[in-house]
Amino acid sequence: MNNDRIQQLIRFVQEEPGEPFNVYALAMEFINGRSEQARPYFDQLLTEHPDYLPTYYHAAALYAELGERERAAELYEKGIVLAGAQNNAKTVLELERAQRAFEEDAW
Repeated sequence: MNNDRIQQLIRFVQEEPGEPFNVYALAMEFINGRSEQARPYFDQLLTEHPDYLPTYYHAAALYAELGERERAAELYEKGIVLAGAQNNAKTVLELERAQRAFEEDAW
Protein backbone atom coordinates (compact mmCIF):
# COMPACT_ATOMS: atom_id res chain seq x y z
CA MET A 1 0.00 0.00 0.00
CA ASN A 2 1.39 3.31 -1.08
CA ASN A 3 0.54 6.35 1.10
CA ASP A 4 1.33 8.79 -1.70
CA ARG A 5 -1.06 6.93 -3.97
CA ILE A 6 -3.74 6.97 -1.26
CA GLN A 7 -3.38 10.73 -0.87
CA GLN A 8 -3.61 11.17 -4.63
CA LEU A 9 -6.74 9.02 -4.80
CA ILE A 10 -8.32 10.98 -1.94
CA ARG A 11 -7.70 14.16 -3.93
CA PHE A 12 -9.32 12.57 -6.99
CA VAL A 13 -12.38 11.63 -4.92
CA GLN A 14 -12.62 15.19 -3.60
CA GLU A 15 -12.20 16.70 -7.07
CA GLU A 16 -14.75 14.39 -8.72
CA PRO A 17 -17.13 13.21 -5.98
CA GLY A 18 -19.60 11.79 -8.50
CA GLU A 19 -17.03 9.53 -10.18
CA PRO A 20 -17.36 5.99 -8.75
CA PHE A 21 -14.07 4.75 -10.20
CA ASN A 22 -12.06 7.06 -7.94
CA VAL A 23 -13.82 5.75 -4.82
CA TYR A 24 -13.37 2.18 -6.09
CA ALA A 25 -9.65 2.73 -6.71
CA LEU A 26 -9.27 4.08 -3.18
CA ALA A 27 -11.10 1.10 -1.69
CA MET A 28 -8.90 -1.26 -3.70
CA GLU A 29 -5.76 0.48 -2.47
CA PHE A 30 -6.82 -0.22 1.11
CA ILE A 31 -7.96 -3.80 0.46
CA ASN A 32 -4.35 -5.00 0.43
CA GLY A 33 -3.01 -4.34 3.88
CA ARG A 34 -5.66 -2.35 5.72
CA SER A 35 -8.84 -3.98 4.52
CA GLU A 36 -11.01 -2.58 7.31
CA GLN A 37 -10.29 0.90 5.93
CA ALA A 38 -11.70 -0.13 2.55
CA ARG A 39 -15.11 -0.72 4.08
CA PRO A 40 -16.41 2.89 4.18
CA TYR A 41 -15.48 3.35 0.53
CA PHE A 42 -17.26 0.18 -0.54
CA ASP A 43 -20.26 1.25 1.55
CA GLN A 44 -20.19 4.64 -0.17
CA LEU A 45 -20.18 2.96 -3.58
CA LEU A 46 -23.03 0.63 -2.63
CA THR A 47 -25.09 3.58 -1.39
CA GLU A 48 -24.27 6.27 -3.93
CA HIS A 49 -23.49 4.14 -7.00
CA PRO A 50 -25.41 0.86 -6.61
CA ASP A 51 -25.10 0.17 -10.36
CA TYR A 52 -21.28 0.27 -10.29
CA LEU A 53 -20.77 -3.43 -10.87
CA PRO A 54 -17.05 -3.82 -9.97
CA THR A 55 -17.92 -3.03 -6.35
CA TYR A 56 -19.83 -6.23 -5.64
CA TYR A 57 -17.12 -8.88 -6.01
CA HIS A 58 -14.61 -7.15 -3.75
CA ALA A 59 -17.13 -5.75 -1.26
CA ALA A 60 -18.65 -9.21 -0.76
CA ALA A 61 -15.19 -10.73 -0.29
CA LEU A 62 -14.33 -8.03 2.24
CA TYR A 63 -17.48 -8.63 4.26
CA ALA A 64 -16.78 -12.37 4.20
CA GLU A 65 -13.25 -11.70 5.47
CA LEU A 66 -14.66 -9.51 8.25
CA GLY A 67 -17.01 -12.33 9.30
CA GLU A 68 -20.18 -10.57 8.15
CA ARG A 69 -21.47 -13.55 6.23
CA GLU A 70 -25.06 -12.37 5.74
CA ARG A 71 -23.91 -9.09 4.22
CA ALA A 72 -21.41 -10.92 2.00
CA ALA A 73 -24.09 -13.34 0.77
CA GLU A 74 -26.45 -10.42 0.07
CA LEU A 75 -23.77 -8.61 -1.96
CA TYR A 76 -22.89 -11.67 -4.03
CA GLU A 77 -26.57 -12.11 -4.87
CA LYS A 78 -27.14 -8.42 -5.69
CA GLY A 79 -24.01 -8.42 -7.85
CA ILE A 80 -25.18 -11.46 -9.80
CA VAL A 81 -28.59 -9.88 -10.41
CA LEU A 82 -27.01 -6.57 -11.45
CA ALA A 83 -24.51 -8.26 -13.78
CA GLY A 84 -27.39 -10.15 -15.39
CA ALA A 85 -29.38 -6.95 -15.82
CA GLN A 86 -26.32 -5.35 -17.44
CA ASN A 87 -25.90 -8.37 -19.75
CA ASN A 88 -22.42 -8.98 -18.35
CA ALA A 89 -22.16 -12.77 -18.56
CA LYS A 90 -18.48 -12.86 -17.60
CA THR A 91 -19.12 -11.03 -14.33
CA VAL A 92 -22.15 -13.22 -13.61
CA LEU A 93 -19.88 -16.27 -13.86
CA GLU A 94 -17.15 -14.67 -11.72
CA LEU A 95 -19.63 -13.73 -9.01
CA GLU A 96 -21.32 -17.14 -9.11
CA ARG A 97 -17.93 -18.87 -8.69
CA ALA A 98 -17.01 -16.58 -5.81
CA GLN A 99 -20.42 -17.14 -4.24
CA ARG A 100 -20.03 -20.93 -4.46
CA ALA A 101 -16.57 -20.78 -2.89
CA PHE A 102 -17.94 -18.54 -0.14
CA GLU A 103 -20.82 -20.94 0.54
CA GLU A 104 -18.51 -23.98 0.56
CA ASP A 105 -16.23 -22.18 3.02
CA ALA A 106 -19.16 -21.92 5.42
CA TRP A 107 -19.02 -25.66 6.07
